[in-house]
Amino acid sequence: MTETAELAEKLKTEGERMLAFFAQLTDDQWVGEVYTEGETWTIRNVLAHYVTSERGLVRLFERIRTTGEGAADDFSIDRYNTAQQEKTKDLTPAELLEQYKQVRAESVQWVSSLKDEELDIKGRHPFLGETVIREMVKMLYLHNQLHYRDVKRALK
Repeated sequence: MTETAELAEKLKTEGERMLAFFAQLTDDQWVGEVYTEGETWTIRNVLAHYVTSERGLVRLFERIRTTGEGAADDFSIDRYNTAQQEKTKDLTPAELLEQYKQVRAESVQWVSSLKDEELDIKGRHPFLGETVIREMVKMLYLHNQLHYRDVKRALK
């Protein structure tokens, strides 16, 4: 199996696991608080973050792949996340689940379309800084795992 196929499969499997987890939550659990420093984020906000961050990152990855241009030096993750939360505030958990399913399928398809050598293209990631596409793709599922851990902790 090629490296891109392995990464795509990992994204697919992790995405299915996240969908199954979020799909079984009750209405009361969706409003459970996960983060309270600064803006309060509920479990619903975390899923909205999965959707918006991955959608934006895969667009960034494609720009890096085609032009070598990454995130701007003055890009603010906090400003981006705040703006994206505002844009998704009226979406229901069911709508967010559907969007997550779609955005993850698009991510898997995008990674599957890469040639292994394209994984070594460098660009600026908003969190990782200057790195290669391979590490950026890995961060897609690692990022979700970090938030998933926090969501699980909030549910206890």
